[in-house]
Amino acid sequence: MSVWDDLTGQADAIAVLRAAASRDPDNTAMTHSWLITGPPGSGRSNLAYAFASALLARPGDDEATARQVAARSHPDLAVLSTERVIITIDEVRRLVSSSQFSPSVGRYRVVVIEDADRMTERTSNLLLKALEEPPPRTVWILCAPSEADLIPTIRSRVRSVRLRTPSVDDVAQLLVARNGVAPDLAVLAAREAQSHIGMALRLATNPEARARRGRTLETALDIRSVSDAVRAAATLLALAGEDAKAITEERDAQEREQALRSLGVDPGGTVPPALRSQLRALEDDQKRRATRSLRDGLDRIMVDLQSLYRDVLLLQLGVDGDPVNGAIQDRLTSVARGSTPAATLTVLDAIATARQRVEANVAPALALEAMLVAVSRHGRA
Repeated sequence: MSVWDDLTGQADAIAVLRAAASRDPDNTAMTHSWLITGPPGSGRSNLAYAFASALLARPGDDEATARQVAARSHPDLAVLSTERVIITIDEVRRLVSSSQFSPSVGRYRVVVIEDADRMTERTSNLLLKALEEPPPRTVWILCAPSEADLIPTIRSRVRSVRLRTPSVDDVAQLLVARNGVAPDLAVLAAREAQSHIGMALRLATNPEARARRGRTLETALDIRSVSDAVRAAATLLALAGEDAKAITEERDAQEREQALRSLGVDPGGTVPPALRSQLRALEDDQKRRATRSLRDGLDRIMVDLQSLYRDVLLLQLGVDGDPVNGAIQDRLTSVARGSTPAATLTVLDAIATARQRVEANVAPALALEAMLVAVSRHGRA
């Protein structure tokens, strides 16, 4: 089994990275720093780790290396994967320091930064110095939605590999082959996730996630007045909170249990005062992760709403094609008949503005209320 088998819809990008990882002595495709870009859910980090596995593998041990990379335990792999709103300068400083070590068992020392777009300019400049003068056998792999998300000086020092959004069929086939999802459910989940691989898997395997998505669409479609919009904003904020809690709650409990075990504290036992600061640090990290999870949940809700009104717009314009939300075709048709393309475009603009406001740290409730007031005025049947 190849390390590239779990990737889908990215044949061109895979060909570039496979050539770079080749052991051919005449290989000229390899360089010391890479940037993998692509829309959310296109598989940026999966491709980065497949590339890392190919670079680190020794002849005859591809599967063992792939397992170590998947567990993030390979001695020549360093990873920075943040679950916070930003990547801190101290995290990058530690990573830059570790990148100076020579590889211990493989051809290269590989450093992966997921979500490299979450670095501030000051943090990016620290990374820039490492990219300008890397050790001879260190390879940097950065992941970001687009090249424009990084400062120009970093963009000039990396080789970019761009991913495309995989097709619904590609994602569905992956879910069937890798996760054993029923074909019909796989196609439905891939379409409603708009080919976002991670979200498609969640919709296909988590009934509660599917139910929350359905409630999101119903909430928007039931808005008839400004007061409905205000109540709907509270509902959507609660749904985002439930989604974020579902993602983080179990992991938080596991991390706390592991931390107590490593500190020698029995479950349910009293934590000695000298050790409480370490638990507080863990709790602070978990709070920051919860903040990002809530933002991500809000963004998913707004992406779903964009798909809803995009379907409406296509119906109004008479464009053929499979709607993302075909399961509620009757509701889509009703809304399309009760409004105009211009009104629907106004709603789509309001949703895009709300996404920008939440990203800019505007109070989520206010951003949602402003967005849904536009729905009450322009998007109702």
